[in-house]
Amino acid sequence: MSTPPKSFVKSVVEVTAKDLQGHGAVFCPNPKMPLWSNHPRVFLQVTAEGEARCPYCGTVYRLKAGEKVHGH
Repeated sequence: MSTPPKSFVKSVVEVTAKDLQGHGAVFCPNPKMPLWSNHPRVFLQVTAEGEARCPYCGTVYRLKAGEKVHGH
């Protein structure tokens, strides 16, 4: 599957450290998305660069400014 172009951004979701699962990942679609927009669940690593883009819908998940991510 190819990555959508950077101009393809559906929305930006700011996440906090407590939203992260495992080793700094979030999943898309998130629980707040409408049912009609569902696609296969993917886990996105946001801690490496501070944000990640969903390859299916283009939603960008961005770590909220000033958030401290603590290792396990």
